[in-house]
This record gives sequence, structure tokens and C-alpha cells, in this order.
Amino acid sequence: MANLITLSSSSLLSRSLLSKPLTSTLTFVRPKIMAKVTPAVIVGGGRVGRALQDMGNGDDLLVKRGDPVPLGFSGPIFVCTRNDDLQAVLEVTPRSRWNDLVFFQNGMLEPWFESKGLVDADQVLAYFAVSKLGEPPVDGKTDTNPEGLTAAYGKWATAIAERLQAGGLSCKVLGKEEFQKQMLEKLIWISAFMLVGARHPGATVGAVEKDYRSEVSSLITELASAAAAEKKLVFEEAMEERLCAYSRAVSHFPTAVKEFKWRNGWFYSLSEKAIAEGKPDPCPLHTAWLKELKVI
Repeated sequence: MANLITLSSSSLLSRSLLSKPLTSTLTFVRPKIMAKVTPAVIVGGGRVGRALQDMGNGDDLLVKRGDPVPLGFSGPIFVCTRNDDLQAVLEVTPRSRWNDLVFFQNGMLEPWFESKGLVDADQVLAYFAVSKLGEPPVDGKTDTNPEGLTAAYGKWATAIAERLQAGGLSCKVLGKEEFQKQMLEKLIWISAFMLVGARHPGATVGAVEKDYRSEVSSLITELASAAAAEKKLVFEEAMEERLCAYSRAVSHFPTAVKEFKWRNGWFYSLSEKAIAEGKPDPCPLHTAWLKELKVI
């Protein structure tokens, strides 16, 4: 909205030129100042990629999946593709630009990052939803986190936060350890709620939170314990409450076990590792329900 500055004309004109002050006013319109947004290459023209482009100032370069990422365009490279397309994106990105890649994917990317030498890769936990292509994103604020949950880590984290905030969304800039904990929380959320929902055909995320709370609570506890032991970290208290609050905020989301390699598959790999070493399965409930659904 333009800011209006109203000045009395009597204050603008010299008293020597006016025998009487004028009663009219002069109204000046201050031009709208665009928010600072760093231009970016955006890989992927889907809902998230287009939404990020809409938040820019018109200086972004949208690259469709499979097209090469240009060498001469400085700035961040937002990767907004499916997880299974990440290898293809890396192959068409000049190696000198790999440290400018920013990954917006859900799931556990750390093993893939490590295999590609991207251990400090920039990431975004996107707690916002874009229902349809071209529609504005809806922030995933919850009753336990009204300040918002979206978070960014890495070299371009501040630029990402500025872009999202220009688009009316919240975004926190986090350090490595804090980001990892929040990434794992989101991984636990998507793995637990999707698996419990899949056991009850047709159940939405909201139905899981409301009708199958005891099941999802047990699974959250189990997966959190396994993740904490593997990564040697301590989660903040009240994780279940935070994850259930987010489920209420996106209650209409359908449930299904998808992208197994990037989601539930990481927890199952912890189970396989423990069993191979002659140790108890750290996620027995998770394993049993995966077998029940014939996922493994």
C-alpha cells in the first residue's frame, strides 16, 4: 500500500508570496519500495518453484528439469524437484556452482549429500503449502509455533529468509545443529503420520492426529529415540505436541508411504544395521507396520 504524505500548502509557499494561507492540501504518493530479494536460478517449474519465482523481483532464471544450470548467473540455485531427480540436477550443474545449490526437498538427504561431497549443502525446511500451480503459498504456522516453522541453513540462508518474508511467509535462519534437529523432526513427522495413515485407508493427516493419536504417538517416540541415538543429539521437549499441532494445520493432507528411500527408508536402515550387528531393532513397531503394508 502506498504511503500518503499530506502537507499544508501554506507551509510550502513563502509567506511573502501569499497574503492568505491556502486551505487546500497537496498530496504526494510515495512509490512502493520493493523488498530486497537476491536473484536466483530456480530449478523446477512446479508449485514450489513457481511460488518462489513469484516472490522475486523479476530477475530470477527458471530452469526446467533436465535443462543445464548456467555458469554465468551468480547467486543461489534453488532446487525444487523431486528427490529422485537430484542426481540429474547435479549432473547439469557446473561443479563450481555446487556450493550455491539450495535444496528444498523433504526427507533425509544427508547420506546422499555425503556421497556427493555436499556435507554442508544449503537446505530449507519448507513448512508452507502450495495447493495448485500459481496459487499463493499458505504458511504452516501452528498453535504451538505461531511464529512459523520454516527454516533455512547455509550460505544463502539469509537471502532465502528475505525472499520468503517478501512473499508473506515466515522463515528462521538456523545453525547446523539446530537445523539438523528440526530436519529430523520433520522427517519423523512425515514418516510417522504417513505410515499410520496408510494403515487406515483414506485417513488424512488430520484423521491420524484425531482418531489414531495413540498409534502415531508410539511411533513418534520410537523414531525419535532411534534418530537421537544415531545422531547423538537431544531433541527439544514436547516434540509430539509440535508434530500434532502441525498435523492440525495441514489436516487435509492425504497419507501414503512414498519416497521410501528418502523417508521411512532411513529408519529402516537403522533397523537393518542393528540387526546385522546382533542388536535389537531400534524401531520394531515401524518395521512391523512396514511389513504389514508389504512395503518391505
